Amino acid sequence: MTLDSWADETLAGIHARGTYRRMRVLDGAQGPRMRMAEREVVLFAGSNYLDLAHHPAVVQASIEAAQQQGCAAGGSRLISGNLVEHEALEAELAAFFGREAGLTFNTGYMANVGVIPALLRPGDLLVSDALSHASIIDGARLSRAEVSVFRHNDIDQLETILAAPRPQGQRVLVAIDGLYSMDGDLAPAGLITELAHRHGAAVLLDDAHGTGTLGARGRGSAEVAGVMGKVDILMGTLGKSLGSFGAFVVGSHKLRELLVNTARSFIFSCALAPPQVAAARAALALIDTEPERRHALQAGATRLRSRLAEHGIDTAPSTTHIVPVVIGSNAATMKACEALLERGFYAQGIRHPSVPEGTARLRITPMASHRPEEIDAMADATAELLGKFSGEAPPPPSQTL
Repeated sequence: MTLDSWADETLAGIHARGTYRRMRVLDGAQGPRMRMAEREVVLFAGSNYLDLAHHPAVVQASIEAAQQQGCAAGGSRLISGNLVEHEALEAELAAFFGREAGLTFNTGYMANVGVIPALLRPGDLLVSDALSHASIIDGARLSRAEVSVFRHNDIDQLETILAAPRPQGQRVLVAIDGLYSMDGDLAPAGLITELAHRHGAAVLLDDAHGTGTLGARGRGSAEVAGVMGKVDILMGTLGKSLGSFGAFVVGSHKLRELLVNTARSFIFSCALAPPQVAAARAALALIDTEPERRHALQAGATRLRSRLAEHGIDTAPSTTHIVPVVIGSNAATMKACEALLERGFYAQGIRHPSVPEGTARLRITPMASHRPEEIDAMADATAELLGKFSGEAPPPPSQTL
């Protein structure tokens, strides 16, 4: 067999399951309106939640860094790539979250697949929510630790797992998302953290989608739950609400020292480019100076959920700016996605393995800069098309996951 025949064999199975994927090409700055295939679409499929990716201050910071420091760090952090900008951003991230230290990674995925194997060894235990992000799952596999999964947000089952007898000296890490990226619901991070610490376990909170968007001061789901200074490892990204690229973890000085010495995805990667770092620093400051963006985002999300509810569409368990409309069928979901595009709205259809089998959905993500009339029109178009492609109102995610 040739390489192409291997690909054909695998792709045939993907097509048969209705999960074949292709990349869409968009043109223009990531914002509420972009161009796709020579027509303008209203974008409800991005993660530039606060619309900071082309904020003048963020763009200018990136330009100045490129002019003064170039477009690449030129090496890994442990060789020649550790620049003043990196150290400054990490100090600012630590201060932002009230922690001792921070460390940047190239993506959120690389953060989790680096952090988890750095903390756990074969024979240790990772305890994970059933809907944890793929990067947590893959980090666990790389660590070769034992894995125990509890039902989504099920505190009783988590307590049963943590209270069970375990070998002396076994390290236990509880890894959760703060804001679940496909359902839009929050983890009970306060209860989970208290329970984990009571049983001698550490907590990793992945707040990729909550950083900058949630909490009274934009500190994310940890702030909402009152555990900013209590979770052992807080991870977030620079490429969503902060409008740049990369990721970070914050925690203790000892955690940073450990990761610098053992996290393979950090050690063996080129450092973030200066323009990206400078953009992230500028965006981080804007979280405090322009809180109206965060307020507008959540107001828009509330409006979207309410408008969909008026049409009889249940978006539970979402309480945030990630709004799922579960259809169930892969084919029906993608037909609805394409029909929305024809009407000028882009909300991506999400299928397995991103979500459990049978829970394919439209994942609608408003931005702070969407106008009320755009949100209303998106909800109305979704409701109009839903019956046509699903044959019935979608079940709420809480009933299907």
